[in-house]
Amino acid sequence: MASEWKYRGRIFNLADIESIRRLIAANPEASRWALSRKLCEVWNWKQANGALRDMVCRGLLLLLERAGEIELPPVRRHPPGKQARPQPVIPDDRPVCGPLSELGPLTFEQVRRTPQEALFNGLVEQYHYLGYEQPVGEHLKYLVSAKGQAVACLAWSSSPRHLGCRDRFIGWGMEARRRNIHLLACNTRFLILPDAVTFC
Repeated sequence: MASEWKYRGRIFNLADIESIRRLIAANPEASRWALSRKLCEVWNWKQANGALRDMVCRGLLLLLERAGEIELPPVRRHPPGKQARPQPVIPDDRPVCGPLSELGPLTFEQVRRTPQEALFNGLVEQYHYLGYEQPVGEHLKYLVSAKGQAVACLAWSSSPRHLGCRDRFIGWGMEARRRNIHLLACNTRFLILPDAVTFC
């Protein structure tokens, strides 16, 4: 039995493992999902935005189970197979026309977990050369509109933990990267819809 575990930059000792065992024993009807959230609350294990790190916690629980340190309840829900591609969307094909000075202010709307997210996904699938891919980790999706018509899609995701060229450019070491990685974001999609704006 290992006396110490390291997972995603955090050290876990035997006392931590024992607290997980007690939590599982005290909640015999809880699912793996519920256990991971309860454990995050007990440990106050949260992301920088205050959300529980329950997905990371589930990874830790699986690691410990495979090592024989804990016994998790049976899987209740199986993840779906390959996700269907977003349905292509044909936006309003009447371009916003006129001098730039008359376009008015652009509207940037954060559409993740809103009814507009399907439109964002479909536009990126239809018009971006890479198509749509479900972002991993923390992410934001913005729909940009002019005069009420969508003209662009912007997406950002959590920055990769290890990226050699970036880390060499910044010049930070392991400790500085660990402290500051949450301050970086990766622009995963940038799309200006074709023929969305015409400068007449």
